[in-house]
Amino acid sequence: MSRGILQERLRQSLEASKRAHTHKLLRYIDSPMGPVARIDGLGEVVVLCSNNYLGLADHPKVVEAAQQGLRRYGAGTASVRFICGTLTCHRELEERLAAFFGAPAALTYTSCWNANEGLLPALAGEGDAIISDETNHASIIDATRLSRAHRRVYAHASIPALLERLGEVEDAPLKVVVSDGVFSMEGDIAPLPELARVCREADAVLVIDDSHGTGVLGASGRGVHEHFQLSCGADGDVQIITSTLGKALGGGNGGFVLGSAELVDHLIQSSRPHLFSNALAPSTACAAIGAIEVLDAEPERIAHLRRNVARMREGLMALGYDVVDSPSAIIPIIVGDTARALRLSQLLLERGIFVVGFGHPVVPEGRARLRVQMSAAHEDTHIDRALDAFDALRALD
Repeated sequence: MSRGILQERLRQSLEASKRAHTHKLLRYIDSPMGPVARIDGLGEVVVLCSNNYLGLADHPKVVEAAQQGLRRYGAGTASVRFICGTLTCHRELEERLAAFFGAPAALTYTSCWNANEGLLPALAGEGDAIISDETNHASIIDATRLSRAHRRVYAHASIPALLERLGEVEDAPLKVVVSDGVFSMEGDIAPLPELARVCREADAVLVIDDSHGTGVLGASGRGVHEHFQLSCGADGDVQIITSTLGKALGGGNGGFVLGSAELVDHLIQSSRPHLFSNALAPSTACAAIGAIEVLDAEPERIAHLRRNVARMREGLMALGYDVVDSPSAIIPIIVGDTARALRLSQLLLERGIFVVGFGHPVVPEGRARLRVQMSAAHEDTHIDRALDAFDALRALD
């Protein structure tokens, strides 16, 4: 009986996703992830949907660092960190991350999802309160639920709404405000100076997930806190930052938490993903070290990324597209309904431009979009080809 019910529920769920135009198909890539990639069965396309913001995923020095890690340490740790899964490359990476971002200490996880899932439940429990921006990443939403703390959600980037929610939980012994640094669907930046001020006045802990800001924002790519010239640490403007190794810093898996030495030690003792998951693969850890070294040695990559973003944005606007303003590497193009976003995405792919469409419920009804993501690895020829395809699209839509 249960097996039949399960199969029927699966069938209904899949049919519903197809009717809603939210059914996802996997496209298989048969090449490194660069500005151009080869899709199996389709051929080479210009990639405008990758998180490879600095073009380090296939950088020779990053690839070589991963290969050296593989040769020195093997394929994996075969253990969690506290048993026998902590390698010297983990220590080096965590020290490099803390120094690079100007934080007292760092701890790595196998993804930023795991970092958030490990952090928030270890930080806040029953009787405490977590106040979250309504458009935060799904990992923050799920981690907040796991914490068993009182949960409050405030309107996107609204300081008055945040103050109202803080007032509702003023008696909580620990109050945690959590926000994305860069919001993935809009590409906008959290009002970090105002968030820091409110948290300071309300005696709340501020946590920022800067996955889309790392390597992109700030004079040297340190992220949203550097963009606003703020500090990280127990006594800093932002107490805790989480981020990823899977976007600008090489594109591999892996995430991390930045904060005080006491926080990191507490997570080592009580963070469940850290206690019960294998450690970060050594090849990934070494690749991330290599990515940080490249970024330090080639800061011009950040300037080149910003030039590419500006050129693509200006070109799309000149063609008449409804482009959302954003200082990040994300360029949302509003197209209206979900079906149209998916249709335009397919038409672009047929012309060799890989852009993904997003619709409801990921974004509000009527605000479906094509999300363009730029990389420092894009050359003028890639941008010209993309703009030509967007130009041709106007006659087909």
